[in-house]
Amino acid sequence: MYKFAVFGNPIEHSLSPKIHALFAQQTGVEIEYSKILAPIDKFPQTAQNFIDSGADGFNVTVPFKINAFELATQHSINAETAGAVNTIKVDGNELIGENTDGMGLVTDLTQNLGIDLGNKVVLILGAGGATRGILLPLLQQQPKRIMIANRTASKAIQLAKDFAKFGKTCGFGLEKIKNNPVDIIINATSASLDGQMPNIATGVANNAICYDLMYGQQTPFMDWASANQALKVFDGLGMLVEQAAAAFKFWTGKQPETQTVIKTIRALND
Repeated sequence: MYKFAVFGNPIEHSLSPKIHALFAQQTGVEIEYSKILAPIDKFPQTAQNFIDSGADGFNVTVPFKINAFELATQHSINAETAGAVNTIKVDGNELIGENTDGMGLVTDLTQNLGIDLGNKVVLILGAGGATRGILLPLLQQQPKRIMIANRTASKAIQLAKDFAKFGKTCGFGLEKIKNNPVDIIINATSASLDGQMPNIATGVANNAICYDLMYGQQTPFMDWASANQALKVFDGLGMLVEQAAAAFKFWTGKQPETQTVIKTIRALND
């Protein structure tokens, strides 16, 4: 039996145990998967206690992804470029850090939603950890360019520079967004958590595919996209399930089928 968990603060809302239970049932793998609330200043100690109890791996959510990066003794290229880890595999004395967020997003966009990212103009709202975590997998799909817009322009400019070696990127302030439509808009800001929508030009959404990384509710960004002639509007539930599937495979070597799990979790969440 594999022993897994998810760490966060808060953590009660996490859907990860349900998702991984469905993966285990489907693949015939026996797992134990728990939620662990780590005190804000005691993540390393709490994680070490879990490792010492015989853990095989664990997921990490807000606000501990950078702490998990520091805890890991090895990093995948996704984790290295993101500077954050959301999945750790315990391999003897090694703690192998991975970041499956970007993989999850790309799989949801390309396989579940049938969106070809190649040669597309992508606008990402926000330049925080969520954006850093998804940029490399997005750039590997060879979009025409990725534009990063952020309230603090300097953060967007620096992030674009950090990833320029992987593809065409540029960064600027939210106020610089023009009314020229783009192909895809991804909301990676925390505004949806606060029930807000960044004040940006409305014409940019015209005929664009709009995707909010947040899931579980209709967000102000999704409402804004629908009201401004977006072609299609999606939330991030598919990304949540796909990043979990990538973690499950990383741990067990088994690739779960995700379509039925997405439907089941959405029904539970409605």
